[in-house]
Amino acid sequence: MKASDSAAYRLALAEGFLAEAEQDVGLERWRSCVDNAQLATENAGKAVLSLFGIASKTHDPAQPIAALLRAREIPSELEGPIRQMLPDLLALGPAEHLMTDYGDEATHTLPWDLFTRESAVEALAIARRSVQLAKDTLGATRERRQEPTDGSA
Repeated sequence: MKASDSAAYRLALAEGFLAEAEQDVGLERWRSCVDNAQLATENAGKAVLSLFGIASKTHDPAQPIAALLRAREIPSELEGPIRQMLPDLLALGPAEHLMTDYGDEATHTLPWDLFTRESAVEALAIARRSVQLAKDTLGATRERRQEPTDGSA
C-alpha cells in the first residue's frame, strides 16, 4: 500500500468517527461523543504520519509527530498545520481513549459518569480541527507532488 493510500484510508476513518461524534452530540451521548472524537483525532494524526512512511500501529500519534518536528523532517509548507495538530493529539490521546472505554479505575468512576456536555463539545471541536488540519496537510502534499521538478512551468 502506498503512503497516499494509507493516508486516504486514515483520513476516511477520521471523517467517519467525526461524523459519529457529531451524531452523538445530537443524541446527548457525551461519553460516546468523546470516544468518537478521540478516534477521529487519532486517525487524523495517523493520516499525517503515513505521509512520512510511519506505520500507524500506535494509539499515540503525538509522539512520532513530535519527533518529526524536533528532527525537522517535515517540509516547511507542511510544518504549520502539523504543529497546530500536536496539542490536539495530546489532548485527546491514549489516556482519554482509556477513560472513554474503562472509566477511571482508580476512583471506580464509570465512563458515562466522567463526561459532560461541555467535555463532549470540547472534544468535538478538537476533532473537527484535527480532521481539517489533516485534510489541509494531505491536500498540500498532493499539490507538492504536482509541482514541476525540472523548473518548467
